[in-house]
Order: sequence, then structure tokens, then C-alpha cells
Amino acid sequence: MSTKTPSTVLAAPDKFRGSLTGPEVAEAIAAGAQKAHWSTVLMPLADGGEGLVEALGGATHTSEVTGPKGQMVTADWRLGIDGVAVIESAAASGLALAGGASGNDPLAATSTGTGQLIVDAVRGGAHKIIVGLGGSAMTDGGFGAVTAILEGLGQTPREAGVEVIAACDVSTAFTDAAAIFGPQKGASAQDVVTLTTRLTELQDHYAREYGVQLANAPGAGAAGGLGGGLLALGAALQPGFALVAEHLNLAAAIAAADVIVTGEGALDLESFNGKVVGEVIALARAAGKPVLVVAGIIKDHPTAAQQDGVTCVDLTARFGPATSWHRTVEAVSQVVTGHLSELAT
Repeated sequence: MSTKTPSTVLAAPDKFRGSLTGPEVAEAIAAGAQKAHWSTVLMPLADGGEGLVEALGGATHTSEVTGPKGQMVTADWRLGIDGVAVIESAAASGLALAGGASGNDPLAATSTGTGQLIVDAVRGGAHKIIVGLGGSAMTDGGFGAVTAILEGLGQTPREAGVEVIAACDVSTAFTDAAAIFGPQKGASAQDVVTLTTRLTELQDHYAREYGVQLANAPGAGAAGGLGGGLLALGAALQPGFALVAEHLNLAAAIAAADVIVTGEGALDLESFNGKVVGEVIALARAAGKPVLVVAGIIKDHPTAAQQDGVTCVDLTARFGPATSWHRTVEAVSQVVTGHLSELAT
């Protein structure tokens, strides 16, 4: 921990899914810190899923594209002055757009809209495109996106001189996408068998057409195989958190702060598998900085969070589910104020 009097908080949270976006959580942390007379640096984060666009920034653009069920949807994406575009597959092909698992058609759901966003970004002048893979409705192996890109550009993005990076937070193999994530998207046991067969055939197709072997590519199964489809067209696949952390220079921000506050909606064992909270804790501990983790709920009491210098607060346990869900800003701010006030005494 820093030897100087604590005064600066780094607010580096993930989203609270269904309750607050990452920037909203960061603002709640800042409000609590202000009441305790601490200054705050806001740095909302993402690990490749929803929130990537907000974390990386850029001027907002809007496109009308094909949604996961074939309907037209409006999707926001961003393009910075540096020529880097940021796209989220969830914005065009997300499960929420399909009405959740109960409203989704897991066999027909398509990634076409994400491909259309990539086309729009290339046409908009992007020389580098970061695609967040997370929250998707489809398990189409990226075939819809691949088709839309080739039809829209007449070539692959790489052939057009554009670098594409697919950011993900899982290492799922291409042909495992249906078995691991299909049920979350409304797939029945028989649907999973059908989808897995399709993925196996598509993997062979990508090998024949593009000479890309996906069988041993970690993360190719992200977003229902969209990661693999983009890899087939020459994209690179990178861990989402590492990409965001490098872009924002997170390590330097942690080194400059006295206390790190992070959090997410549900803290569990998966939070320490390449996700925001676990990675922030690791970086903060390496820098010798104390961490406050604020979570909507803590599941399984992950031992990775029970370390010296790490304090975890379960909002549901402290305030009850109603406040945790519907008065989240107030709850987060109150926890931060109390914790920082104690540290300052």
C-alpha cells in the first residue's frame, strides 16, 4: 500500500448486468468517494462482452443491421480519431435482442448483423476494428457474419488493409460452443446435437475455404463460434481484459491510485477466470494496493477474493435484494463512503 496519506480512488468496475453499466457503477463509486472526501479516477472496464464500447470510447455511430432473429435493429458502435472502431456483437446479435433464452430461436439465430457492423466500420474509414464477443444469441459459427462481410466488402477485411481483433473472455473450442453455451441461449438437448454437427461441418468448411484450422484455437467458440468465423477471415483473437487494460494503461492508473474499487453484478468463481474483477485484484496486489470489491451478490464465496488487502461486500446480503437491484447506485455509494472513511481514520 502507498506510504502517503490515502486520497485517490481508482474506480475500475465491470457492469452490474441488468442494473448498471460500467460507467454508471464508476460514477456511483465516485459519488461515494466524494462524500468521504477522496478524489476519484474513473476507469470502467470490460472483458470482451457488453461494455467494451463504453470502456474503449470513440465517437458514437449508429447502424441499422439484421438482428439475431432476422429483424432490423439499431446498433451503436464507436470510431475513434485514431481510426480504431469498437463493435459489440451483443449490440447487433445479442441474446437480449432475441427476447432472452425463452424468446430465442437457437437454431436460426444469426450473426449477420455483427458482420454488417464490421462492413460499416470499414466503409467508415476504420483501419482497426475491435469486436467484443459476448452476450450473443447465435451458435452459427460466425457464418452469418462471414457471409455479410464478404458480400459487403467483396473481400476480407485483411485484404482491405483493415486489422480485426476479436476480444473474448472465454477459451471455448469452436465445436464446443453449442454444448457449453447453447442451453443458455434456449437450446434443447437435441438442439445442441444439431448445432454441434453444424459447427463440425463449418469447421471443415473454413479449413477448406480459408486454410484456417480452428480445432486448436482457444476462444474460437466465443459468441457461438463467431470468434472462429472471424479467425477464418484473418482476424486475431485476444483476451478482452488484456486488450482493454493495455488500451487504457490500467497498470499505470493502479500504480498512481491509493485504493482500487472494482465490482460486478455477481461475483463467483468465474470472476477469476480472465474477468474484470479477478484481473483487477491481481494487478492491484502486484502493485501492493488495497482493493474494495462491491458485488450485487457473491456466489460460492470464491476464495480468490478472500486475500489480504481485498475487501468484498455483498450488496444483497447487506441491504437486501430490493435495494441491491433497484437502488444500486445508492448502495454502492454508501459502501464506498463507509469503507474509505474507515481507511482514513
